[in-house]
Amino acid sequence: MVQQAPAGSFLEQPSVSVDAQAPEWGSDVIAEMLRRLGVEYVALNPGASFRGLHDSLVNYNGNVRPGMILCNHEEIAVGVAHGYAKASGRPMGAIVHSNVGLMHATMSIFNAWVDRVPVMVLGATGPMDSTLRRPWIDWVHTSYGQGSIVRDFTKWEHQPASVAAIPEAMLRAWRTMLAEPRGPVYLCFDAGLQEQRLDPARPIELPDPAAYALAAPPPPPPEAVREVARMLAGASFPVLLAGRAARTQRGWDDLVALAEALGAAVLTDFKMPASFPTDHALHQTTPGIRGDEAFYRVLDQADAVLALEWPDVAGTLGGSAESIAGRGSSATGRRRPRLANVTMDDYAVRSWSAEYYAVPAAEVSIAAPVEATVGALLGEVRRYLADDSAGLERADRRLQTHRRRRAELEAEWAAARDAAWGDRPTRIVRYVGELWKALGERQDRVDLVRAPLHWPSGAWEFRHPGAYLGYDGGAGVGSGPGMAIGAALALRGAGRLPVAILGDGDVLMAASALWTAAHHRIPLLIVVANNRSYMNDEIHQERVARKRGRPVENRWVGQRMDEPPVDFAGLARDLGVEGIGPVGDPDDLAEAYGRALRAVEEGRPVLVDVLIARS
Repeated sequence: MVQQAPAGSFLEQPSVSVDAQAPEWGSDVIAEMLRRLGVEYVALNPGASFRGLHDSLVNYNGNVRPGMILCNHEEIAVGVAHGYAKASGRPMGAIVHSNVGLMHATMSIFNAWVDRVPVMVLGATGPMDSTLRRPWIDWVHTSYGQGSIVRDFTKWEHQPASVAAIPEAMLRAWRTMLAEPRGPVYLCFDAGLQEQRLDPARPIELPDPAAYALAAPPPPPPEAVREVARMLAGASFPVLLAGRAARTQRGWDDLVALAEALGAAVLTDFKMPASFPTDHALHQTTPGIRGDEAFYRVLDQADAVLALEWPDVAGTLGGSAESIAGRGSSATGRRRPRLANVTMDDYAVRSWSAEYYAVPAAEVSIAAPVEATVGALLGEVRRYLADDSAGLERADRRLQTHRRRRAELEAEWAAARDAAWGDRPTRIVRYVGELWKALGERQDRVDLVRAPLHWPSGAWEFRHPGAYLGYDGGAGVGSGPGMAIGAALALRGAGRLPVAILGDGDVLMAASALWTAAHHRIPLLIVVANNRSYMNDEIHQERVARKRGRPVENRWVGQRMDEPPVDFAGLARDLGVEGIGPVGDPDDLAEAYGRALRAVEEGRPVLVDVLIARS
């Protein structure tokens, strides 16, 4: 059988041709299973511990399905796989070198775990047979129980003890990764087993994954659905918290229909992917990492809340009165709304970290997929309201009220935008707003694959699933470039236009990812929001100084990335990506963005360095 890379593929070298009748080496079995599982790509930083697998991917599989995406750090490699899965819904692999590569990759694996994203991380160790180890290097790169490093933030980790055990281990890892709630898995392969020659008289049994159907997740209990439908239909002011709520167009449409049937206000969280159209009248705030005043004013009126895979429900509801009270509101002492919580996160609780959040006081809890639950609720709500003319009138009155409030919000946002538009240095509302304007007729096919922590009100609209992919899960720094490139890889050839707006610290921490985009010709627009500081931490230092009565003027010490300033456009060019900027005058943004968008549409990655205000 001759396998050859297709013309126009991701390969930058001539296509690799191979002759392979059946696996001859242990690592061929791994490569064959990846092919059978349908893994299109693996991201990797090379390492000797998986030299056997590397050879099999090239000379047994022909560097096709999976094809290798070369990265310069393991954290970036896993980040690429993370971003790819978020954008496509399909997992890809990441290969990390022995214990040292796994330790490099841990932050990205943790991100995928918290973000509930499937990533198949493959690693290696050994040889476990000490008589086969090379002096020095094989000893320091061998660990016993290597997967224990990531055991607390993967769904499953395993090290098969024989070549014959590898297929079942990979099949189980695949199924476990994709079962709800989804998440990363880690498989460690003994280097000695990878390089073991197989006995032709004892062929390895290779399963057909299609014969091992993944079990469907549990449906929402009908009685619980009816109870939640009664709660929402009978409420005076229902609110929907739309978190990780709509992976598909049908899920998106059902959620819109449910909100409209109820006349319910909808709030979204910028840490989560887009689940509801932000230009809809029922969307009552701008997306944000943390709720703004408009967010909490809506929540404080709620007498019934439906949380849909919402991060930290208890914290959100508990923080509402405190946040409003801090602005002089009389909201303190208000009663808590009735809560229905739809999430499968209870199946992913671990003891090592506290990303499970506080237990919310939910009147009804449903451990079922959100889209199936929303679809069932929509049917029940419609049935209730069909026989309740007064309920229909209440829902219509709420819809009209929300339309009026939305119009007021848009007027407020426009006024704030106009007031800051001409500011120098450039404000976020200007550099984001100019990009949205530059997109023009492309707006409906752009996917914002990453955005900064702070987001301007009314400057950008999300109108379909995938229009925004959310944050990274673990809330560290350095994940943006790899995840953005992985998402762009998944979107390549799909008619989408991937855009990432990244902080300067995020880019500088993982700048070598730009080379991967250039090398594999992955079209992507990256905008660097460059305030030459770790600004989020400057704000933290200012808060501490104020609390302690100390000089706030010193907040910048140990935070500023200046003297010398980083030339991100020059850095991008050195790594093979088209670099534009730095753009210091906001009046120059339109021209810079126009150039950048033309380059992306021609199939090139491009970076625009925008100097922005510190605030």
